[in-house]
Amino acid sequence: MPNEPVRERRRQDVADSEAIEGWIDRELAGCQFKDERLGKRFRALLEQLAEGTGESIPMACQDWANTKAAYRFLSNDRVNEHAILAGHFQATQARFLASGGTVLVLHDTTELCFRREDGREIGYLGNSVSRSVSRPQSHKVCGMLMHSSLAVTTEGLPLGVAAIKFWTRDRFKGTNQLKKHINPTRVPIEQKESIRWLQNLEQSTTLFGEPERCVHVGDREADIFELFWTAQQAGTHFLFRTCVDRCAEDGTQLVEEIMEEAPCKGVYHIDVRDKKGDVRQAILELRYRRIKVLPSRAKQNRYQPLTLTVLHAKERYAPKGKEAIHWKLVTDLPVRSRAEALEKLQWYALRWKIGVSR
Repeated sequence: MPNEPVRERRRQDVADSEAIEGWIDRELAGCQFKDERLGKRFRALLEQLAEGTGESIPMACQDWANTKAAYRFLSNDRVNEHAILAGHFQATQARFLASGGTVLVLHDTTELCFRREDGREIGYLGNSVSRSVSRPQSHKVCGMLMHSSLAVTTEGLPLGVAAIKFWTRDRFKGTNQLKKHINPTRVPIEQKESIRWLQNLEQSTTLFGEPERCVHVGDREADIFELFWTAQQAGTHFLFRTCVDRCAEDGTQLVEEIMEEAPCKGVYHIDVRDKKGDVRQAILELRYRRIKVLPSRAKQNRYQPLTLTVLHAKERYAPKGKEAIHWKLVTDLPVRSRAEALEKLQWYALRWKIGVSR
């Protein structure tokens, strides 16, 4: 007769299995495949992937029959991205409506790098330089890209993905190479890959139906004036890290110049871990100011200036040989106190949730 620890372990395994099945039922409730058999196959595949989280499809499926069935399902002409994700989007919406208060929508892009064994390439990500040989050699990096939008509470609890976009490139030109031929600011946003930021913001805001509750969060890649404008038009909020020093106020000043004159409104102590794992304490000076930010000259015929809050958190005394911490954030939300400034910093710090959730 099995002893108590063994029985307890078995009960826990049964409870875990029931929890996974309940989660799958909720996630698939909104899926509508044209063929009922496809829905059953998708459920079976999802169960296998849930039990083998992080594994490849062959490893999760365990045997050749299930692996072949999975690949046949994914290559079926009647199966598309919308049919697979519709249920999860609906479940994410339900969790959003059940939660209260502000919800952060974290946006980021991921590169999925791989190469077919038969030599065929799936998309083009860019170039990489190999230094493992005596003479550095450049080679193509192949794969596909994914831009996703993850909804989380202000405490960091994930609610689910609200929008996602996949694409590949026939060729790749970096920003520096592009600048040799054309001014990137004069290229309409509709002709750039960065249009995905606008599309995901609109899709996730529409899904939730309560734009005033959402704060969209992105890194420096989200520093796009058209994105600021799109958020305002949608009636939602944003908090992005910036890298562009734009013209401000009457056009004779830059945002950086105005922020250098802004008084320190408080300090914040944080622990910082470097690449070696060593921890040090940093003292950040907080500065924030409401500023009228202007679009670039090439965009002024399409977009009007926006009055935004610029928030800077800069390390006061950086150790010798260490780069000073300097966060530059922009938001449409007001910041009227040290407490509100710290709240925005804490919200932005949750952006890394999307990195560990992918």
